[in-house]
Order: sequence, then structure tokens, then C-alpha cells
Amino acid sequence: MKIAIASDHGGFELKQKLIKYYEKQDLRLVDLGTHSEESCDYPDIAQLMTNYILDKSVDMGILICGTGIGISIAANRNKGIRAAILYNQEVARLAREHNNANIAVFGGRMQSFDEVVKYFDIFRNTSFSKENRHQRRIDELDK
Repeated sequence: MKIAIASDHGGFELKQKLIKYYEKQDLRLVDLGTHSEESCDYPDIAQLMTNYILDKSVDMGILICGTGIGISIAANRNKGIRAAILYNQEVARLAREHNNANIAVFGGRMQSFDEVVKYFDIFRNTSFSKENRHQRRIDELDK
């Protein structure tokens, strides 16, 4: 599975920690930036990520801004993108199982590293249920 990760300046520190952590777990994340704590615009970062998801360069992504809110709003403006802010274990599971979310979103200033790892591991290891009702609703989103 190929996974991209990107953040604005508000999520840079958490992004760097996640990259190092997952390298030790033998999971390489494709780093789409930003590459410093210098102020940048989250809509640009979100668009870069969505391009990678939509052209199937990666299977899923992780987006991080200060709260997770702005970057998730920006990503979800794209047809075919389902970016979910993960804030507990059940949400992490259901985002994939019921909504087939393709981007996990976190708040770099709101969540601890340990929480993010726990939620992302649940997210990436959960499969979409493919039940008719869930797929029908996802299809409606893309109309």
C-alpha cells in the first residue's frame, strides 16, 4: 500500500514525527510537503494530496493542519475525495468501513502523536464494507 502524507506549517512537526515512526515500522510515506515550519496555505497542500489520490499515484493519504478542519474542507471540495478528521478509534474504523475515506486528517496542534498513530493504524487496516447502502451513499456524493 502506497500512502502519501502532507501538512501545512501547523502540522509540520507531527508530519515529521509520523514519517520517522513509520519508517521504523517499514512503511514509507510519500512526503508531499510542506518541508518547513514556514507559513504556507493549506488549500495548496490539500490540492496536491487530492491530485495524488485521484490519479492513483497513492492508495490513501494523511493530511495535517493545525486543527484538521481547514485542510479537510479544502480536500473534500474534490469529487472522489473523502477526507475524514479522525478523533477517536470508532471514527477511525467507521471512516473506512462505512465511508471508504481515502484521506485521514489530523490536527497537529490538537492531537498527540500517540493518538494519531493509534487512529491511523486503525484507519489503514480497516476495509470498506462494500454494503449496498454505503456504496450507494458514496455514489451520491460524486454526482
